Amino acid sequence: MKVFITGGHGFIGSHVVRKLVEQGHSVRCLVRESSDTSRIDGIEWERFKGDVRSKELMIEGIDGCDAVIHLASPSSWDDINSPYMKQIVEDGTRNVLDAARHHGGLDVVYCSSTIAVNGTDDAVVQNEDTEFTLKDPSLVYAMSKNAAEKICEEYSDLRVVTVCPAEVYGPHDTGMVTAGNLVDFATSPVVLVTRGGTAVVHVEDVADGVIAALEKGKAGGRYILGGENLTIEGLAQLTLEILGLNKKVVVVPTPWIKSLTKVGQTLRLPLPYNPLVIPYATKFWFISNEKATKELGITFRDARATLEPTIEWLKAEGLV
Repeated sequence: MKVFITGGHGFIGSHVVRKLVEQGHSVRCLVRESSDTSRIDGIEWERFKGDVRSKELMIEGIDGCDAVIHLASPSSWDDINSPYMKQIVEDGTRNVLDAARHHGGLDVVYCSSTIAVNGTDDAVVQNEDTEFTLKDPSLVYAMSKNAAEKICEEYSDLRVVTVCPAEVYGPHDTGMVTAGNLVDFATSPVVLVTRGGTAVVHVEDVADGVIAALEKGKAGGRYILGGENLTIEGLAQLTLEILGLNKKVVVVPTPWIKSLTKVGQTLRLPLPYNPLVIPYATKFWFISNEKATKELGITFRDARATLEPTIEWLKAEGLV
């Protein structure tokens, strides 16, 4: 196949591109002038300059392709409340789907997130059928990703398959999107964590899941791509164990951290953490991967097997 990919130069996307090329497919990647393509340099792929915010450019870019994988999305914490979130995540998704429809109804894989599934105040394992109950307006990214999934449901004339990766770890996370957590655990004298939790997943397993969704996913299907569920405390402790560090991990009560964050933001005081993280880090994003395992035929590494190669890469880079 010839596959059009948005976000192909990103952390997940670069692994998807490499795997597709290794499997003999050709790839056309959407990039902007400012895109850093170093993760996919050295392999053969076609460059198309454009932006998901332009429907016309999406129609032009997808022309001649057989399928679409839509991964483009703000990913750094600094962009998590971006004023462009709706334009990129929601309107951009609609533009990609309209372009796929324009070219005769191409198959589309949309990459969402487990935060679009739901978050809870206690450790409850959720699945693809869980009701999205989040109302907190500070969870802008979660709301926007969930809204984009709803847009995908409108295109019942297309074979649209949605995948929801959990918290993705692995080597070459140069944007420190998740690897930054491990660096913080390693370098803080006392490790302070929130009462929350997440599923962790290796980036290679996510890439396998994305490609399997394109090949085997059911039209209108939704698949969670996640490995082991861990509390933030457990994630910190496992990181320190792998590194051979003996440090205390302290769980800060949710009311305390939320109050401190509110005061810091109101008074514009410097905080030793990114305040935008707190609404997410104080919830549980625990999931079941049973559906993806059964229907897509993929497997997921456990937390240790996910973190160890990430930490080895961080060591090699001199970051821990």
